[in-house]
Amino acid sequence: MADLVVALDLPTRADAAAVVERLGDTVRWYKVGPVLFVAAGPDLVRDLVDRGKRVFLDLKWHDIPSVVAGAVAAAAGLGAALATVHLAGGTAMLAAAAAAGGGRLRLVGVGVLTSLDGAAYGEVVGRAVDDVGVELERLARVGAAAGLDGIVCSPGEARRLRSALGPRALLVVPGIRPPGAAGDDQARCAGPRDAVLGGADLLVVGRPVTAAPDCRAAALEILRDMAG
Repeated sequence: MADLVVALDLPTRADAAAVVERLGDTVRWYKVGPVLFVAAGPDLVRDLVDRGKRVFLDLKWHDIPSVVAGAVAAAAGLGAALATVHLAGGTAMLAAAAAAGGGRLRLVGVGVLTSLDGAAYGEVVGRAVDDVGVELERLARVGAAAGLDGIVCSPGEARRLRSALGPRALLVVPGIRPPGAAGDDQARCAGPRDAVLGGADLLVVGRPVTAAPDCRAAALEILRDMAG
């Protein structure tokens, strides 16, 4: 059964705390990314863990192997359940990260941001990209061989990556937009049910929940759509 992850991409600790309070026991998973982590620091992660929440620390580490391994070990010490590393860091970095996790912290690789389409990613790699899914599958296989637990992908690539990586891989899927919602800066997005049917394990949703007039009602509607 897929889980909903609410992305706390908010500017202050108070903003995040207000959302968590309103959602109550509706949501178990929260994503803490660069904006909130820089603003609120490790104490926010500890607070969420102390409240019985599972924390997805989405900092997309991309550095030399020893530095990334140190960051992974520190995140595990905070009690985070899941974190991201950038697949462009290469096999040595990814393997060092996986070893540092030591089974305490699951790691998923980021390859192609969901804000990028084929043309935009082609600018990054300096060649034409006809199918982002091909690129992401190639990177995902590098991550799996290095010991990562799974991959971050858009809803449209979930089915392909589930087939490529097998049933045990963790598929973390942002770019979730309920029917009628604006895509914002997401280039590759789809509805919650489509992501679940494609094989997603964790659906990451930010603004459709956190910016809603009633964030709990918005989360419940997404959960209903996920369940079909």
